[in-house]
Amino acid sequence: MLAPIPPAGAPTRVEQIARLNDRARLGLDKSARIVITRNCVATLGPLEGPVAILNQARILTAMRRCTFSVDSPERDLGVFALDGHTIWVKVDYFDKALAYGSDDPADATVTTRVVTVLLPADW
Repeated sequence: MLAPIPPAGAPTRVEQIARLNDRARLGLDKSARIVITRNCVATLGPLEGPVAILNQARILTAMRRCTFSVDSPERDLGVFALDGHTIWVKVDYFDKALAYGSDDPADATVTTRVVTVLLPADW
């Protein structure tokens, strides 16, 4: 059986995934999770206290402004610099229970996005 042809002007599957990834990265997807690794926070200063909270806010602000290369049409892997450090943003797709990978990342009703902000060394 052939897949149905989408209506003219409808976003492609890749465009739909990219839009959903943008919503998660921008904090507009209530079901998404945003995680910053300890190493990423520690690179900018202490892990506890007001400075750590401010640094996390700086990381999130920079992440929301990051750019994506043409190699990432789904906008699931981004790179930005902060205080001279290279930081990555990675979006992964899980089922709603966060137990397995999502069967369809283009379908927000069956997918929970986890946005991880990390240093390349954390990979």
